[in-house]
Amino acid sequence: MAETRGKFDFAIDRGGTFTDVFARLPDGRERVLKLLSHDPQNYRDAPTEGIRRILEQETGLSFPRDQPLDSSLIGWIRMGTTVATNALLERQGERTALLVTRGFKDLLHIGTQARPNLFDLEVRMPEVLYEEVVEVDERVVLRQDGCQLPRKEPKRIVTGSTGDSLEVWQELDLQRVERDLKAVLSRGITSLAVLLLHSYIWPAHEKAVGSLARKLGFTQVSLSSEVMPMIRAVPRGYTVCADAYLTPKIHQYLNGFTRGFKGALKDVDVLFMQSDGGLTPMEQFSGSRAILSGPAGGVVGYAVTSYNSSENKPVIGFDMGGTSTDVSRYAGQYEHVFEATTAGVTLQAPQLDINTVAAGGGSRLFFRSGMFVVGPESAGAHPGPACYRKGGPLTVTDANLALGRLLPDFFPHIFGPGENEPLSTEETMRQFQQLTHHINHFLSTNQSQHNANGAGQSNSDGPKGCESEMSVEEVAMGFIKVANETMCRPIRALTQAKGHDTSQHVLACFGGAGGQHACAIARALGMKTVFTHKYSGVLSAYGLALADVVEEVQEPCSLQYNEDSYSELDHRIQELTQRCHGNTASARLQQFSDQYSSVPAYAI
Repeated sequence: MAETRGKFDFAIDRGGTFTDVFARLPDGRERVLKLLSHDPQNYRDAPTEGIRRILEQETGLSFPRDQPLDSSLIGWIRMGTTVATNALLERQGERTALLVTRGFKDLLHIGTQARPNLFDLEVRMPEVLYEEVVEVDERVVLRQDGCQLPRKEPKRIVTGSTGDSLEVWQELDLQRVERDLKAVLSRGITSLAVLLLHSYIWPAHEKAVGSLARKLGFTQVSLSSEVMPMIRAVPRGYTVCADAYLTPKIHQYLNGFTRGFKGALKDVDVLFMQSDGGLTPMEQFSGSRAILSGPAGGVVGYAVTSYNSSENKPVIGFDMGGTSTDVSRYAGQYEHVFEATTAGVTLQAPQLDINTVAAGGGSRLFFRSGMFVVGPESAGAHPGPACYRKGGPLTVTDANLALGRLLPDFFPHIFGPGENEPLSTEETMRQFQQLTHHINHFLSTNQSQHNANGAGQSNSDGPKGCESEMSVEEVAMGFIKVANETMCRPIRALTQAKGHDTSQHVLACFGGAGGQHACAIARALGMKTVFTHKYSGVLSAYGLALADVVEEVQEPCSLQYNEDSYSELDHRIQELTQRCHGNTASARLQQFSDQYSSVPAYAI
């Protein structure tokens, strides 16, 4: 954890329901704070409000909400945010156009033709994030001397970054591109994704298009050769589209956040968590690397605090928040995936292997056709659960409150119009009594119909549990059991489905709602140990304070992995290492000496 003596340091996790703040004070003490992520009646931005409250309480000075905060008191800020995730889930990103090689207009619409559910009778086409496509007159192909297919006479031969030769069959027509891009701009689209074939090894055409688009006034230009210089045009295309679609939304949020401080935080080290579990400077934070920004901090937090290297016992992270539950596994090193599908969009970018289910403290409770249903709809932070005093619906949090698992006296008093009231047990019980009455009426009606249809038969043939009415506590526990089973499934997918014995893991419980369900989850999975950190309620924020700053560079390589190529591979890795250290964008990393830095190499 980096130190800035004499100043306040903040690590903030902005979740879907709550924003968690971990602060280290100038005297070395630590403070934690939890507040609603969305409370428009009282404040505009939750992270800024969290910083304001701590500065005000610790310095004794007044910091009005309607005035920018004094950033001279702040050493560094580290944040994880769900802005990109929410924009992708809700399809609320920037209007985007795709520029692609002529003849491949429908490439991303067609996709890979993969069918995740082979026997699904309703096959849905993959969703695309762009609303307009511009085809570019250019064509570059790999040179194949032994190819016997009909081929064009190349305009010229060029060499790619892998050393392979490419034939330029058609030069880039920039004049036509300019006309097409001006037409796109006239329709109000200012974000552009550029995907040209083979640009991952020869990006000259993409760079020329990108330079032109920026001159014309596009505010966001994402090039596939820069966002993800990897083979396979389809996943590379999805990734660059996500980057163009989400990055403007991130920039809008960052601009709004920095406006809440004097000097726009220019002299403050502001770092954001990426999907791979590493921190990056605010100005480099992009949409394609931000999808798991929120839960990644929690993975770092439990990995650093829960794993015992001497015992080598793997740990399952169980992060139950207000909107969803994130589960992951750590056995001495972070488990990454390099291609994953989120909200129907396949991203070719390094991400921590995190499974998410829509079951959290704010997940709504329904009784449908005789079944207890939990989620996926969430009450969010506004209005929130019924007990939040904002007229919200029944949720998992209310079920725990009804069962006495939540003690209002020990819960933050941040509810009601004045943000100073405790949870409302009365409202929770009132709504549960109404729901229980509805459930009992349904059961008694079904029982009567069953008896009428089966006249002369014993009542023991009726549906089990219909002979007597259910109590409020039984109804609440029924919903808890459904939620627990929903959260067990992704843990089994991370362990049993990959050949690991679930019972031989430690369950690291954190998140605002994790403690209410951890023992039941561990019991259902055969685990014997549950680890709860003292900062378990804000462990995602604490993990941000413990995370490493990461500078990532990559390039494609077409060498065969054998003994003859080892020396060349070592040379290429050394060049990448030098680029990583010498990159002007990584100037912030110069504060770390070689003793505290490492450069691992990965082959994908």
